Amino acid sequence: MRLDHLSYAAGPEGLAACVQRLGARLGAGFRDGGIHPSFGTRNFVLPLEHGCYLEVVEALDHPAADRAPFGRAVRARAESGGGWLAWAVSVDDISVIEDRLGRKAARGHRRRPDGFDLLWHQIGINDVSEDPQLPFFTQWESDAEHHPAQGGSTITLQSLEIAGDEPTVDNYLGASSRQPLDGIDVEWLSPFDGDTGVVAATFGTPRGSVRID
Repeated sequence: MRLDHLSYAAGPEGLAACVQRLGARLGAGFRDGGIHPSFGTRNFVLPLEHGCYLEVVEALDHPAADRAPFGRAVRARAESGGGWLAWAVSVDDISVIEDRLGRKAARGHRRRPDGFDLLWHQIGINDVSEDPQLPFFTQWESDAEHHPAQGGSTITLQSLEIAGDEPTVDNYLGASSRQPLDGIDVEWLSPFDGDTGVVAATFGTPRGSVRID
């Protein structure tokens, strides 16, 4: 189990402007990740060091965005102003998570601009929608060479600030959250007005540390 990626939902500014803003702050260029046909969303991705990545995502004007849990979660976050949506961990065998949560994972795929169809399974988005401090789980089906973190990066995720309760997250993971977040400083904050989730992430860049909230 390891940290796979962080998801950031574009707000009223739109996906292009959001990607430009974050890229300018980080001193790095995002690449067009393409469309999630079954989720009704699209993203841009930025590889980070140590095998994880940052995605900026938006919901499309498409019926799938209303049907799919991920599409609904992205749209709801965008309508509330945008910002941090979720963190995701990757596992080697998602059936273990299916057995523990008592339901099946959903198939995900993303059609990149080059035509390649990136494949995975994921579970937990509905739980994240109810309690955003929780991560969701992915198991990649495509070969590792196609993982969105591939391509090299000078950007490192240094720390996370998460509003929530560490034991609650540990219980949901079925393991200590320090395992997938190994090497990343995590500050657990008291929820404000009951709201949980990622509050901010600090990245190491060639220009120094950059905190994005």
